[in-house]
Amino acid sequence: MAAYISVPRDFSKVKSKVAFNLTARQLICFGAAAVVGVPLFFVLRDTAGNSGATLGMMAVMLPMFFLAMYQKNGQPAEKILRYYFQARFVRPKVRPYQTRNYYALLVKGDDAHDSVSEKE
Repeated sequence: MAAYISVPRDFSKVKSKVAFNLTARQLICFGAAAVVGVPLFFVLRDTAGNSGATLGMMAVMLPMFFLAMYQKNGQPAEKILRYYFQARFVRPKVRPYQTRNYYALLVKGDDAHDSVSEKE
């Protein structure tokens, strides 16, 4: 009996794995989440108990997990958030269509040239 392995047809979507079947981006984000979340758990455990410390740790670590895992149309989460922020707050709400009419400039230039030649 032969075993078949599915091979993706689009190799641009295949990402190189560094360790533990994770990409470098995922390793960095998960490592940062662990560096921040685990000490926070031990700090909060005395005051909030195990349940509160666990919820606090999860609240701090979830945004980093989101940055590591979420992609839409091949773009990571921070690019999508940056584009959303620019469209929502930075760019003007109403953007009128404006063009430079080079033909009108040429016509104005010809009129000026004609008026000079008529005076001579």
